[in-house]
Amino acid sequence: MLMCTRDLRVLLSSLCVVLVAAALQGCLTIGSDRSLQKLNATPPTTGTRGGSCCDMAHGVPKQTALARTAVSLVGRSRVEVGGRRYRADCSGFVQGVYASQRVDVYDGLGELDGGNGVGRIYTHALQNGRIHYGPTVHPGDLVFFHNTWDFNHDGLPNDPLTHVGVVEKVERDGTVLFVSWVSTGVQRYRMNLQRPDVHKTAKGRVLNDYMRRKGNNDPETTRYLTGQLFAAFGTVVR
Repeated sequence: MLMCTRDLRVLLSSLCVVLVAAALQGCLTIGSDRSLQKLNATPPTTGTRGGSCCDMAHGVPKQTALARTAVSLVGRSRVEVGGRRYRADCSGFVQGVYASQRVDVYDGLGELDGGNGVGRIYTHALQNGRIHYGPTVHPGDLVFFHNTWDFNHDGLPNDPLTHVGVVEKVERDGTVLFVSWVSTGVQRYRMNLQRPDVHKTAKGRVLNDYMRRKGNNDPETTRYLTGQLFAAFGTVVR
């Protein structure tokens, strides 16, 4: 995955607006968050890509409950949890899943100008939990991605923190199964950080799903698979 150069030095407050209109994305984030500026936080790097990851840690009851809630929404075209409907995008999906365990992933960050999203959830995890790269992950962990679409419309893959999902489990070969919202609804994805550049094995087993839609004018450095676009994990519930 191509990491952002100049833009990674820009505060998250200027980068947390995301709109994924393509069929493979669908994550909406609007607004700017001044609280991110106070943290002076920058998006994470891809520390685990190609490394030894991932193993499944034993989840506490709240963590496994988060994963079950996420899975229960697979195939649905709207996000509704506990009788409340949440915004139909990846950040709204995560908000709804975590609300099922009385965790407000937007809590403590103040008012925003018009909305919030992936950058705000990342900041909540930074303040109230742990941002990490494995090698173990928990059910219900957050999983963040860079460059899932061209946020700043400059034609370059230099757009941090554009998507988020919820970890379901890890398979024996280290492939992480996670659930997230795309434009068609809630879906399950696979990501293998040991083999991030492989979509399918020779036997047809999917290791990394496509998360970014290919464009005719994409630079050669553009990446498309989940393992290539991985940013970090976030553990909030412990």
